[in-house]
Amino acid sequence: MSSLWTEKYRPETFSDIKGQKEIVKRVKAFVKLKNMPHQMYAGPAGIGKSSLALVLAKQLFGENWKDNFLELNASDERGIDIVRNKVKNFARTKALGNVPFKVIFLDECDALTKEAQQALRRTMENYTNTCRFVLSCNYSSKIIDPIQSRCAVFRFKLLDNKELLEIVDDITKKEGLELAEGVKDALIEVSGGDCRRLENLMQSASAVSNKIGVEDIFALASIAKPKELIGVLELASSNQFIKSRDQLLDIMLKYGLSGLDMVKQIQKEVWNLKIDDKKKAKLVDKCGEIEFRMVEGSDEFLQLEALLAYVTYISS
Repeated sequence: MSSLWTEKYRPETFSDIKGQKEIVKRVKAFVKLKNMPHQMYAGPAGIGKSSLALVLAKQLFGENWKDNFLELNASDERGIDIVRNKVKNFARTKALGNVPFKVIFLDECDALTKEAQQALRRTMENYTNTCRFVLSCNYSSKIIDPIQSRCAVFRFKLLDNKELLEIVDDITKKEGLELAEGVKDALIEVSGGDCRRLENLMQSASAVSNKIGVEDIFALASIAKPKELIGVLELASSNQFIKSRDQLLDIMLKYGLSGLDMVKQIQKEVWNLKIDDKKKAKLVDKCGEIEFRMVEGSDEFLQLEALLAYVTYISS
């Protein structure tokens, strides 16, 4: 996302954070008290973790928020030096203003090495009087237990369709866009609850024209239309294996999809097939096996052929 869109749609107040009402309510209470524990924000990408940390700093410190807030991306600097140098140097100085502590925001902290996490837990202990930590991660299981026990853990959820539609309508109005029929559904389908991806798709599509069609969204996202994949699976299940294989190859070439992308999409569409539930369960299990083989280095198209052959086999 370009800096223009980033600045334009970046939340400034707690009311701008979508889909995390309970979490926002608690964080807002911390700001009112001007006191808080270390916090950990855990959840999928693009649902407001970083945005909430920035809003927290702005609401807590006001105009001085940049002087009292340090943002670091742990995926860029993963080693122990980030804790020993940048974090400690910032943490050991007092905050400016009427809040007795600074805030250090460590984004993607699940990318920190185990050694860096061990150093971080000691830093969190030693500088509690002058500093609070906000840790953001996709997978809390990758954070060592001593750090988790020092934090109030907030688990973020994916945005639901209603909240995504509000964002789409807001951007459409502000940017003067024209969305063709079905575009909103396509955006929700492709984004999968990820607000950042949704905004990226809208920006990319609007760069060419203010009129956005369904084809634009699927082409930009490099995702096949659900109807096309259902058609491939239905051909395979009706003993038309060769035709389904050729159609699958056409879809891969049309959208530039990898074998792993195809398996993941097929797994989603299996549940929409008009076959017995037990057969659906077997197909999902097969999708998992095929994905594992691809990750281990097997030929992608050969594995996809095997998957379609299995669809034909259990449907006969």
